[in-house]
Amino acid sequence: MTTKEILKKVRKIEIKTKRLSDHIFGGEYHSSFKGRGMTFSEVRPYTFGDDVRNIDWNVTARYRTPFVKVFEEERELTMMLAVDISGSEWFGTKTQLKREMITEIVATLAFSATQNNDKVGLLLYSDDVELYIPPQKGRSHVLRIIRELIDYQPKHLKTNTSKALKFLYSVLKKKAIIFMVSDFADENYQNTLKIVGKKHDLTGIKVYDPLEKEMQNLGLVLMEDLETGRRGYFDTSNKKIRRTHNAAFLQRHDYYIKSFQKAGSGVISVATNESYIKKMLQYFKARN
Repeated sequence: MTTKEILKKVRKIEIKTKRLSDHIFGGEYHSSFKGRGMTFSEVRPYTFGDDVRNIDWNVTARYRTPFVKVFEEERELTMMLAVDISGSEWFGTKTQLKREMITEIVATLAFSATQNNDKVGLLLYSDDVELYIPPQKGRSHVLRIIRELIDYQPKHLKTNTSKALKFLYSVLKKKAIIFMVSDFADENYQNTLKIVGKKHDLTGIKVYDPLEKEMQNLGLVLMEDLETGRRGYFDTSNKKIRRTHNAAFLQRHDYYIKSFQKAGSGVISVATNESYIKKMLQYFKARN
């Protein structure tokens, strides 16, 4: 893809997703996440009715009269977008590839954060950390994020969600809003998720293709595992093969839901033939 083609695609995504963030998600995002954190502002003399748990004992001892700490809402939040770019994201049988929908979702979230003057960062991961862009503010920063989502070519094809979570835990020193966007095709990340969920406001967004959930009778089909490169013919007219395929999807999906719930984190699941707008709005409203 040439630079001109990339810029054209970035602009197209900006027009679509910025309109969504301005008119739909901006207010919902703001009410869902603003005011979640409190930061120390100042101390003042204690007055009757103040919460004794807020007494600053060091200042009280120094001046020999009680002082309390005053807190205020944190006006600036940090959003981190952790995006799975492994081989399986290049799959799609309906209107778009999983990676194309993921790009739109991430762009919409990024513009929503910018609209509220929050910082936003990006982590692209496969079975390794591929690219990390530290959180910053501004439209040009968001456009860089979109450009990387469109043009970045992963060095690895497999997925390691746990490794990505460990990286985020190590680089994000203060509490952040983390959206992890993936098809969550791997497992063994539940324990790491619990640790990250205690420190940060974490939401999983699962994007999948309808054919992954329910295999159709398409006869003899040549299939390829996009993360391992293995290929083979499958007789999809065989009900047992379809049941096995569908059961494997449900097992991974159940693991995803339970893992995030046990970590006290939110979940969104959306198929590529569904409206991610409706799913995300429902999620934001449910948080309020």
